[in-house]
Amino acid sequence: MAVGAENSARLGFQGPAGQTWYQRLNPLTKLVFATVTAVGAVLLGGVVGPLLLVLLAVILPAVVAHVLGRLVRTSLLVSLPIGLSALIVNVFFFPGGRDVLLQVGPIAATREGLEFATQILARIAAISGAITLFYLTTRPSDLVLDLERRGISGRAAFVANASVQTVPRMVELAAGNVAAQRARGLDTEGGLLARVGGVVPIVGPVILGSIADVEERTMSLEARGFTRPGRRTLLWAPADSAPERVARWLLILALLAIVAARATGVIG
Repeated sequence: MAVGAENSARLGFQGPAGQTWYQRLNPLTKLVFATVTAVGAVLLGGVVGPLLLVLLAVILPAVVAHVLGRLVRTSLLVSLPIGLSALIVNVFFFPGGRDVLLQVGPIAATREGLEFATQILARIAAISGAITLFYLTTRPSDLVLDLERRGISGRAAFVANASVQTVPRMVELAAGNVAAQRARGLDTEGGLLARVGGVVPIVGPVILGSIADVEERTMSLEARGFTRPGRRTLLWAPADSAPERVARWLLILALLAIVAARATGVIG
């Protein structure tokens, strides 16, 4: 095979490269960055710390990677139900709240509950933003290959890949079933009752389609010798530079420093 054809085949196997330097970072680097951001938001507590993490570790990288709009939409979609629940429960049912802001019958909204709910919302924003940023800037196949290169078993790497792809695959199946049901005359865009009634004919095919998809993947993996003993020979793996390895250790050390500061009372 000619050198040019060999390079073209290798690039085709890799898939398209990321458009920005952040997307081209090693998947483990972005995974550590997202984990440190999420855990750090919980450990720091309050409002200022998590919001600074949102600004510096979520919004700024998203702007660099040109995914800010998608990140905001996806994060809101994922965290909005949890955020609303946390807001309502803490504002109106916070134990020990004395400074009443609003009285609705026997239920009172307190200042203490509002302050605590604001802290919870700041943490949720940091966690959902960090996870969404990792999902939008990392190809699952790159993460799997990088984990396998580092000695993780093929089964564990496949579980990680399947976990990342579960939600997008379910959304894809649901969209296909909705389009099929509309072609058959099902009303999925009418009033509230019509929308609720249209969910039932969609749930069943989505679940059955997911089961069939798992079976097809299992048979495909078996046909390719997935369960054979020994490590696979990887044709390509994501690049991992020395500065990235140093950055990962610095992030881990920073997280350990936050843990120590929280344990010793330096951070209240």
